[in-house]
Amino acid sequence: MAEIIFKTQGITKVYDTGEVKVFALAGVDLELFKGELTVLLGPSGSGKSTLLNILGGLDHCTDGRVWFDGIELTDMSDRSLTAYRRDHVGFVFQFYNLVPSLTARENVQLVTDVAPDPMPAEEALELVGLGKRMDHFPSELSGGEQQRVAIARAIAKRPEILLCDEPTGALDSTTGVQVLEVLRDINERFGTTTVVITHNAEIQRMAHRVIFFQDGKISETRVNETRLAPSEIVW
Repeated sequence: MAEIIFKTQGITKVYDTGEVKVFALAGVDLELFKGELTVLLGPSGSGKSTLLNILGGLDHCTDGRVWFDGIELTDMSDRSLTAYRRDHVGFVFQFYNLVPSLTARENVQLVTDVAPDPMPAEEALELVGLGKRMDHFPSELSGGEQQRVAIARAIAKRPEILLCDEPTGALDSTTGVQVLEVLRDINERFGTTTVVITHNAEIQRMAHRVIFFQDGKISETRVNETRLAPSEIVW
């Protein structure tokens, strides 16, 4: 049996606008397993990013319970969640969030300076294929290269979990495939549990498991018996 790293029980997230209550999540029961690469699919507003933010300790659920590796996150203080994010979670977003005035190396060092057991920034950049570009500034890098710097920054602290929200959303097919290959490599080489949100349904074919969202709920879960390499995915 695969070991569970995340478990949620009936989690809801409600945004109260004053006149109406909007359910971003409406009772989600979920298990994610150590070492798997999972893709979350669903239309905008179906709850994918909200779930990712709760799993990553960026937000609290309104109701329900959340566990990471047997530790309950539900009622953690903001300070404890900050420590959880620092020590266990790497984030990759659609927009790279790099500091323009810092080189690729220096952007990664922002994380390695505070993580408890980081890999050297140079090693992280080598892993994503940017060993020769580490002293370039973001403005000197392509979109795909900037996203790979963001991935290097996320993995440099050796996280158990990598949470990726539309990591290829701003990229063309060629650079998107390069980014997906990096994510797959990190998942396979280090056993990093990886969760990828995407609107591109084809990307599901590289996952171990695919979870479909609709109206704040899980509508379907599918296991891929055969997985495609990123280079085989038709964009």
